[in-house]
Amino acid sequence: MNFNIIEKSLCCIPNNDIDHLPVAIIGAGPIGLAAAAHLADRGEPFILVESGEKVGSNIRHWDHVRLFSPWQYNIDKIASKLLEHNNWIAPPAEELPNGKELVELYLEPLSELPQIQPHILFNSIVTAVSKKGLDKMKTDKRENASFVIYLEQDGTTSRIEAKAVIDASGTWSHPNPINTDNVWTLEEKVLQEHIYYGIPNIATNRDKYSDKRVAVIGGGHSAINTILELTESGSQELYWIMRKKKVEDAYGGEEKDALEARGELGSRIHQLVDNGTVKPITPFYIQQLKDAPTGIQIIGQLNGKPFELEVDEIIANTGSRPDFSFLREVRLSVDAGTESVEALSTLIDPNLHSCGTVRPHGEEILRQPEKNFYIVGMKSYGRAPTFLMATGYEQVRSVVAYLSGDLTASKAVELDLPETGVCSTNIKASQAGLSCCGGC
Repeated sequence: MNFNIIEKSLCCIPNNDIDHLPVAIIGAGPIGLAAAAHLADRGEPFILVESGEKVGSNIRHWDHVRLFSPWQYNIDKIASKLLEHNNWIAPPAEELPNGKELVELYLEPLSELPQIQPHILFNSIVTAVSKKGLDKMKTDKRENASFVIYLEQDGTTSRIEAKAVIDASGTWSHPNPINTDNVWTLEEKVLQEHIYYGIPNIATNRDKYSDKRVAVIGGGHSAINTILELTESGSQELYWIMRKKKVEDAYGGEEKDALEARGELGSRIHQLVDNGTVKPITPFYIQQLKDAPTGIQIIGQLNGKPFELEVDEIIANTGSRPDFSFLREVRLSVDAGTESVEALSTLIDPNLHSCGTVRPHGEEILRQPEKNFYIVGMKSYGRAPTFLMATGYEQVRSVVAYLSGDLTASKAVELDLPETGVCSTNIKASQAGLSCCGGC
């Protein structure tokens, strides 16, 4: 798609006639592409903006991770309909795809559909979203003004106008720091050559971790996933740092888990701790990192007393957070604690909910003070780790129905999930275990 043509065509639309403008979608991951599919199905014009070179750019960072949810929960229904009309054959519903398969067998074919492909802008970084001719403080005629999306492309800034914005940019590229207070320090930034944030592909980085002292930080299933792969690679001294009161709290339901594969994951890590392969250190509250001549010093409090540990490499599975920096000129309602969409916070607070207990929700819950601006997908959950991919599909179905004027459909919110939710794993399908909600 020629961007200059887009900008020229939009600039000629009168300010009071924004209905002819497209809907702008930010992020070409599963949720952003699902929004595009729903808009295409309803004949609504749209532009899909992606910062990477290809669709699913965040997923490509964890393409070795196997989803805990089978295909039936990972494919949007309308997207599937559009694909099948173009002779696409759906993968077996009960199989567990990894990230690579999710991209290659679903997201790429979806993005190449004639209804979607011409409307995607790649290598386009959104630097700001604003209202045309208005700063954040101006209220008069605000609802009738178009959105203006500022993009950086090839070292230049461009603008596009839109009648609505769906932000599906996710949180993956903004990991949380290691510091217990969740504050980035200069020392942590300096040491980032020896810190990996996320789920590394150990098989392709054996030299980095082999025969090293490695600390895996995090008490969730992403950390367990990482530890299991490290042990299979024959690595080193392996420390598991958490803030849980006791290590048993991380094992989950084990054989009692309603999802057998997830239960197996807990049982496997339990065994590795018991036989001494993994050394848990908990509750350890990290206060400082130091670059020492013989490694990295991790300094903090263990059981309320000063404690230090020296390692060579750190893998941080500490979650991620949303980026609101490019939304400074948009009026938002964000929860002070979770940093989720404010009306959604009580439904998804991880202190109260797990993956499987989050109720379905749609446009009305996601509605922002800025009319026709929506945050969806992982970003709508802020820092909460309980997001499910299928939940995001239902979000965009409802939002697109509302933007298309189908109020009845927008309010008819439904969600069909297993009771314990759907998550992801790095282990082979026959040994599947949980990594994190929503495929990370």
